[in-house]
Amino acid sequence: MKLAISTLFLSLLILPSLSLLAAEKPENLDALLKQVKRERVLEQQQNKLREAEFVTARDDQARMLAEAKVQLAFEEQRTELLNQAFHDQEISLARREALLQEKSGSLGELFGTVRQMANDSRSVLENSMISAQKPDREKFLTSLAEHKQQPTIEELREFWLMLQEEMTESAKVSRFSAPIITAQGKVEDREVTRIGVFTAFSEGKFLRYLPETGSLVELGRQPTERLQSLVANFEATTDSSLQPVVIDPTRGAIMALLVLAPDLKERIQQGGWIGFIILGLGAIGLIIALQRFYSLTVVGRGVARQQKSTEASLKNPLGRILSVYSDTLAQDVETLSLKLDEAILREIPKIERGLVTLAILAAISPMLGLLGTVSGMIETFQSITLFGTGDPKLMSGGISQALVTTELGLAVAIPILLIHSALSSKSNRLVQILDEESAALIARNAEKQNGSISE
Repeated sequence: MKLAISTLFLSLLILPSLSLLAAEKPENLDALLKQVKRERVLEQQQNKLREAEFVTARDDQARMLAEAKVQLAFEEQRTELLNQAFHDQEISLARREALLQEKSGSLGELFGTVRQMANDSRSVLENSMISAQKPDREKFLTSLAEHKQQPTIEELREFWLMLQEEMTESAKVSRFSAPIITAQGKVEDREVTRIGVFTAFSEGKFLRYLPETGSLVELGRQPTERLQSLVANFEATTDSSLQPVVIDPTRGAIMALLVLAPDLKERIQQGGWIGFIILGLGAIGLIIALQRFYSLTVVGRGVARQQKSTEASLKNPLGRILSVYSDTLAQDVETLSLKLDEAILREIPKIERGLVTLAILAAISPMLGLLGTVSGMIETFQSITLFGTGDPKLMSGGISQALVTTELGLAVAIPILLIHSALSSKSNRLVQILDEESAALIARNAEKQNGSISE
């Protein structure tokens, strides 16, 4: 290596001198000859230096080749050892994996069961009313259900304790403070009484649990006063005595439906303008029925008094009919019969006044209800045409509203029909009394005439 460096150094010194000599111009032939000899000598020296460089490079390359062969042999031997070790490790790994699969077969089933149970329990706890008292329980179950590794003993123990806590709390009556969303939309901290996982109430008001927000909401429409008084008395109880209380077995579903169930006013509004017309006709029929009932009652009392009296009174129909007959005026039977029939015919329209109107109202009301139902069904089918049948609630809600008018029509027609039947019977009895009394009067007159003839 040192020889190569010295040779390179000499070549660097000689090359500039050669270039200087070549740059000089000879003056004559002798000078040219001398210059040629010098250049020959210099060229020979340069060639020797090049030969020395080549020899040195050849020796270095041979040495490096020998070293590379030695290194190659070492690496090949090392590669063979590593391949053998890799092969041995593959065999050992396969054997250990088979042993692992054999040993962890039951653990794999346990892992799948735990994930499934965590998913099922998460939905139960999210919808459970106990979460209002013990929030954020579903976070652990979410992480356990989405876990990619085998659960640890601590996680299994915590999962078991959570399920045990849910079962224990579902059989207890607890009182705790929690924020409540009132029917007016305000948030208030109140003391809540919880009956297991079924019912919760505060200050006599039933509550509903919202899993989306994890809060308790006061029902917009409460049950009857009787049920509210039961829960109010239960809240006021401080001792351990037995008290009746309301429990929703559907865990709040029935109580939530109270908000959706329309009351009487909303039902009437669902009937629309046809429903209001039906109710108007019902009110008119009720007014006519009351007036006719009062009138027929007064007439019936007057007729009853007239039957007991011997003097004819013009204030009742029977008295006006009897006034046609006069003892001082000689009347044959046919004439008297005709006059009595005329008087009865004059009284019948007054007695039967309004009955035809009631019959018409009883017939029109269900027809109007049917009209409203047809109109509602048309609107329902139009909605189905626009929005499709993907939402059954849309179709069932429209049909329900359409049937409201039919319900109103029947609700008005049936009482009017019964009232019409009762008033018809009452008026028929009065007309029958008038016919009987007129027939008796004709018979008495005929007897008098036969007696006077025989004398």
